[in-house]
Amino acid sequence: MHFAVIARIIGMLLMIFSGTMLIPALVALVARDGAVMAFLTAFVLCFGCGGILWLFVRRAQSELNIRDGFLVVALFWTVLGCFGSLPFLLADSLSLPLSDAVFESVSGLTTTGATVITGLDDLPVSILFYRQLLQWLGGIGIIVIAVAILPVLGIGGMQLYRAETPGPVKDSKLTPRITGTAKALFLIYLYLTIACTLAYWFAGMTFFDAICHAFSTVAIGGFSTHDASLGFFDNPMILLIATVFMMLAGINFAVHFFTWRSKRLYHYLRDSETRFYLLAVAFAAVVAAGFLSLTNTYSPQDSLILGIFHTVSIATTTGFAAADFSVWPTFLPIGLILMSFMGGCGGSTAGGMKVVRVMLISKQGVRELKQLIHPNAIIPLKVGNKRVDAKTVSAVWSFFAVYMFSFLLILLVLMACNMDYITAFSATSATLNNLGPGLGDVSANYGAVTQTAKWVLCYAMLLGRLEIFTLLVLFTPAFWRH
Repeated sequence: MHFAVIARIIGMLLMIFSGTMLIPALVALVARDGAVMAFLTAFVLCFGCGGILWLFVRRAQSELNIRDGFLVVALFWTVLGCFGSLPFLLADSLSLPLSDAVFESVSGLTTTGATVITGLDDLPVSILFYRQLLQWLGGIGIIVIAVAILPVLGIGGMQLYRAETPGPVKDSKLTPRITGTAKALFLIYLYLTIACTLAYWFAGMTFFDAICHAFSTVAIGGFSTHDASLGFFDNPMILLIATVFMMLAGINFAVHFFTWRSKRLYHYLRDSETRFYLLAVAFAAVVAAGFLSLTNTYSPQDSLILGIFHTVSIATTTGFAAADFSVWPTFLPIGLILMSFMGGCGGSTAGGMKVVRVMLISKQGVRELKQLIHPNAIIPLKVGNKRVDAKTVSAVWSFFAVYMFSFLLILLVLMACNMDYITAFSATSATLNNLGPGLGDVSANYGAVTQTAKWVLCYAMLLGRLEIFTLLVLFTPAFWRH
């Protein structure tokens, strides 16, 4: 383990991250909302700690290996999540305890969208902007790590990115070429954000709201500047725009990269994961909209709009709301929550287990049924035109098993914290899948959750965002042996 190199990277990240606090400080200065000192103090603390850490190990130079990669990825989210809580702790308008401030920060950076803050409409605009900025920064961080780093680490079948579509980077080890990948991905991410901002603005949002909601839409985060989320605007066009950009953000950014480079849309249809994703979400949306209409929950037109919007919002793990879906009839609330387990495509800003894994598991199930009928036949498992090797299949099944085990363990811990089953089930689903809103006592926000439960849910958010194994491997004795 190259601890000095890792410390140098974390120190540099903290110094870079501290610069992002100057942007909401400028917003606070212009708006005169009284939060300038909170952001400036947070900037000094964050930059100072990062600078001191970097100063002691600034001359450390070495190429990172696989174990170093795991530790850097885990520390990236954990350390920034903690330092990102400083403005929430220091802002006079919030007065949040440590657990709440860290929860809000981790929720933002992991693009979960679960919140403990109420009265958003009355908060200083700089605080609102900072929450949205956290999600936007977390979103691009997720993409770079998911497309450029996790395939290298071989996390639970993530090498399927390369098996299905040629990603922007093809190296089999951590190399400087990752910087080129990050640049290409950032440009796509930025263009989507600009397009989403303009679309929201033209649809009737103020420019401030348009920027803030574009940040959380493209990041698939779900934070809003209003307690009523997108329902505040009461505008079907805004819901349509959000639906389109949530779907786009849920597609593997490697596919966006090659579509952008070739200027041809056939990459989306040729990619089997994208096809599976579009069909699955479309089917769920039709069921939701149809059932809302049949049960007379809303008018046929509202059923169509709200059914499609909420299905996409929850299936992509964004978490925006235009109505209280937790009171929808019969199976719909639980059904939508279950959709979040699939999430978006690998290499996207979405959470969940990822479409590529669910697709592979379903293909494996179909293959086993065929094998029962033709026991002597050799039936290969393919994703697109690529044959999937047994090692990848084993990795995906291992990921699924550990994911489910982690889900059940966190569920039991939350129930031990005196949560009822529905609240505990949905809170675990919403944080582990990086969804945000849940059912029961967490349908609106997580303010009523106990302090202990909030720390557990912070761990769940990090666990889900870091693809389970990336975090759990740090707790194994073998990882730390020379």
